Amino acid sequence: QVRLVESGGGLVQPGGSLRLSCVASGPIIFSINGYDTNWYRQTPGRQQELVAGFAADGNIDYADSVSGRFTISRNDGENTVHLQMNSLKPEDTAVYFCNIRAGHRYDYWGRGTQVTVSS
Repeated sequence: QVRLVESGGGLVQPGGSLRLSCVASGPIIFSINGYDTNWYRQTPGRQQELVAGFAADGNIDYADSVSGRFTISRNDGENTVHLQMNSLKPEDTAVYFCNIRAGHRYDYWGRGTQVTVSS
């Protein structure tokens, strides 16, 4: 079974930075190579939002709300996905989830890490 574990969340002041990490593990020969990798976020009462995506073909997309402030990266050899978040704003407060997906059949999620931006 594939497992995703996020880390790096926490409390930060507005204007600060955090780096989220996601480590994927699975069967001995498992690799995120070939998977699209994504970071989503969820706040109470709001729809889940796709924050950033790094597709298997190398295409990268960001939500307009984070473009220019967040950077997604991946290391297929280490089965890791990162989200560097700079110039954080209170509205970035959310639970952030790591997701990897290959078609409709293979869709895996982490349990999330809380990010709180507050003074």
